[in-house]
Amino acid sequence: MALSYRAMSVSRPTPGSPASRRWILATTILGSSMAFIDSTVVNIALPALQSSLGATIADVQWVVEAYTLFLASLMLTGGALGDLLGRKRVFAIGVAVFAMTSIGCGVAPTIPILIAARALQGVGAAMLVPGSLALISACFPGGERGKAIGTWSAFTSITMAIGPLVGGAFIDRVSWRAIFFLNVPLAAIVLWLAYRHVPESRSDTASRPDVAGAVLVTAGLAALVYGLIESQALGFAHPVIVAALAAAVVLLALFVLVERRSRSPMLPLALFRSRAFSGANALTLFLYAALAGGFFFLPMDLIQLHGFSATGAGAAMLPVILIMFAMSRGSGGLAERIGARIPLVLGPLTCAAGFGLLMLPGTSASYWTTFLPALVVLGSGLALTVAPLTTTVMSSVPRDHAGVASGVNNAVSETAGVLAVATLGLAMSQAFDGALAERLERVRLPAEVREQVSAQRLKLAAIEIPPTVGGAERAAVKAAVADAFVHGFRRVMLIASVLSVLAAACAWFSIAPRQAKPGRGGGGKGRGPVR
Repeated sequence: MALSYRAMSVSRPTPGSPASRRWILATTILGSSMAFIDSTVVNIALPALQSSLGATIADVQWVVEAYTLFLASLMLTGGALGDLLGRKRVFAIGVAVFAMTSIGCGVAPTIPILIAARALQGVGAAMLVPGSLALISACFPGGERGKAIGTWSAFTSITMAIGPLVGGAFIDRVSWRAIFFLNVPLAAIVLWLAYRHVPESRSDTASRPDVAGAVLVTAGLAALVYGLIESQALGFAHPVIVAALAAAVVLLALFVLVERRSRSPMLPLALFRSRAFSGANALTLFLYAALAGGFFFLPMDLIQLHGFSATGAGAAMLPVILIMFAMSRGSGGLAERIGARIPLVLGPLTCAAGFGLLMLPGTSASYWTTFLPALVVLGSGLALTVAPLTTTVMSSVPRDHAGVASGVNNAVSETAGVLAVATLGLAMSQAFDGALAERLERVRLPAEVREQVSAQRLKLAAIEIPPTVGGAERAAVKAAVADAFVHGFRRVMLIASVLSVLAAACAWFSIAPRQAKPGRGGGGKGRGPVR
């Protein structure tokens, strides 16, 4: 064993060799997997967060939104920084920032501190995710680049599949804090591999990052999300909410104006002159909004209403990713034979049916007869969609813009999640409030107890019933809370189903028959928004 280690230490692969490229691929897979796992595992941890820190629905929305907001807003800027300052350097800085802020998340004593750490974690992810693909593009020759990206996509999909299971096990057996500490040893391995095996590279034609655009889009989305989330408690007529939404409109309009006039915009608006590119990104916006909103509330439903453990909730959602992993290659081949339009219509429509089936479970539903069929249908719809969507995005622009096109599409998918969690969270809160008030009226409770329960309405299913309430009254209040949550959950799934239908309509009206053909596209600097 000592001899083999010594041999490894003196026979370092040279940059550009096949051995070196294998280490580079392993480094980028491990690095990007941290960001992707975090985006799935945290949803499983939200019920534990509510229980541990007394968090409201707005609080846990911010835990998710703070991360996704900065990842979505700064992803294109992170890629540009890598081209300018060095892809390895920016990737490594992103990994280090992600690790340090993961420690901050793990030790956070309060929700505000956790939200702040999550925001900084999103900044780190915005550097390491585009950096991982940029390193593959820079270090692999054209003939091997597509295979390398395919391997990267496959392994990141696998890590996303096992992430909720492993994270759920740590949540159940240790604490929700453990899911953040897991990033630290993984980041240390990535940094060592990057230092030892990854060569530095830059772009000779790189321009300065679009700082004005990044600031405007981040501030604009933050104001919009703030207005939507905090309106649950303050109402839309509150001056703070009105000011936040007005600021969002102004800031996002200024962002578009700056991007139109910038010599090196972070969002090249000229790409949207392609009807197929615009349609594919509109499809991405609607479908990934449906997914983000639906999967934000599904773990809460499984854990808080149906008694699943965090591990069980992670396992319950596993069929979606397994079906995507098994079927995506076949759907890509189908799109090559018949064109992308039909799969991009049928896929979102199938997703709409899956979300529709998720409206059926009540408070005492069986997983095997209700949730599992819905998730199988949903996974099948996603498998039909992801590969043709990636191909369409890449093939709808000139070859030398394929990497930028893929980056824009990923940013759109993340932005969809930002908007969906805020908007569908508002829809859930409004539906829950109305249903809870109606059901509590049916229960003869002292006015003081009713007020205590109603005051916690922003906790949704995590409402704590006052200890003074016992017996039949306690059971009735518990049933009222559960029924109200199911009512809101069904509304969220209905909206997700409608969004999926809109995604299918985007494909029908914008994607020409046989739009995606083999041999076109960019040879793979980026990827579609595989989630």
